[in-house]
Amino acid sequence: MSDADASVGAAPVRATRAPRRDAAANRDALIAAAALLLNRDPAVSLEAIAAEAGLSRRSVYGHFATRDDLVREVSLRGAARIGVAARPAPIADPVVQLASLAARLWAEVEHVRVMAQLTVRGPMAHEVGEALAPLRKAVRDLVRRGVESGRMRDDIAPRTLAHLVEGAALSVLDEATTQRLSRAEGHRLVMLAVLGVVGLDWRSAGELVASSPELALPAAPPTSPPTGTASPTGTPSPTGEPA
Repeated sequence: MSDADASVGAAPVRATRAPRRDAAANRDALIAAAALLLNRDPAVSLEAIAAEAGLSRRSVYGHFATRDDLVREVSLRGAARIGVAARPAPIADPVVQLASLAARLWAEVEHVRVMAQLTVRGPMAHEVGEALAPLRKAVRDLVRRGVESGRMRDDIAPRTLAHLVEGAALSVLDEATTQRLSRAEGHRLVMLAVLGVVGLDWRSAGELVASSPELALPAAPPTSPPTGTASPTGTPSPTGEPA
């Protein structure tokens, strides 16, 4: 029997194909890739984002109708993470708690500084503002407690003072992004900035930061996965900012 005859009736050989990723995994990969690349270049193309996620540009449209929709999802997820940082364990001294809150927020955004700026100052600031409403309420409540206890200045209405605190924190984000401040410098600067707004002189603020264990610089985050991969939470990992 010839080889040709032996092959008659045999089951056809089919090329094996790699299993397709789950749709949810593809969506998370797109969001992680977008956050990673938008932090480098806010004008990055959809094609580049798709390539970073290991997908085709066409496949993106199965998850997001437009590039703006993808950017909106990234922004809202980032805002939600920032909101979570507004719920630390309470500290008896409202001044120390305010500085601690500022430091926690910095820790959430320092490795994605450009993306954080885009989130809070970009065209979707209104939508993001709604996601940040719990954080802003927490700041207002904390400032009010500080004013009532005599630990913060009382010559400015608490609600206005809370707005000024937010502005001070954002100004540090702007400065850190422009000047590429180190992680430690940003951590210290954001606390000094908000403490100055609520009435502490620069010496008192510096001494408080240096002497309060709650305000110490936390350990650096673990080493990030390779570029183009998502962390277990589906968010981008640190991208080489100065530590």
